[in-house]
Amino acid sequence: MRVGPVEYREVWAADFEFTALPGERPRPICLVARELASGRTLRLWEEELQRLDRSPYPVGPDVLYVAYYASAEMGCHLALGWPLPVNVLDLFTEFRNLTNGLPTPCGNGLVGALVACGLDAMDATEKESMRQLAMRGGPWTADEKSALLAYCESDVVALERLLPRMLPRLDVPRVLLRGRSMKAASHLEHQGVPIDVPALTILRKQWATIQDALITRIDQHYGV
Repeated sequence: MRVGPVEYREVWAADFEFTALPGERPRPICLVARELASGRTLRLWEEELQRLDRSPYPVGPDVLYVAYYASAEMGCHLALGWPLPVNVLDLFTEFRNLTNGLPTPCGNGLVGALVACGLDAMDATEKESMRQLAMRGGPWTADEKSALLAYCESDVVALERLLPRMLPRLDVPRVLLRGRSMKAASHLEHQGVPIDVPALTILRKQWATIQDALITRIDQHYGV
């Protein structure tokens, strides 16, 4: 499949649903991925994902991986111990690149990108309710599992529709650089920010004293 000047053996659009405690790594719940030329579609639930030691789709240099806010998908790859795709096209970064400084009436999420490109989109309230269902964590009923997989697949279908609308406006050689930056961001999120725990403990314990001292020192110039 040709994307811009490059011919790829396969082009996969993918979306994960996941849950995560504040500050913790994501716990993938389900995955839907579609190869855009053949239409082959994978639908996998949490237990099936955990049994895999690599992604169920190829991620080599002759394959293009399409996502929306790809650092989330890359974070799920890392949480599962899967290698990251070599080539990533993140339609979020491309939409932001095209619209920086311009109004986006429906926001910068997938719904906003679809609407901006003249495509129908899922109601934002319904989308948020599905996101909250995923973030709630399990156990889920059979109906909830079915609803989450259907929601996940609807985002993949949205990517499939959005890509050809955006593609003529993309600077294709540069999109892979921005995709690499989202892969790097996923590594940063996965590893976390290094913290000097003893110093942090002291700061937390003494914060009121430190704060009062800072106020006294700074306020001498202003008398507030």
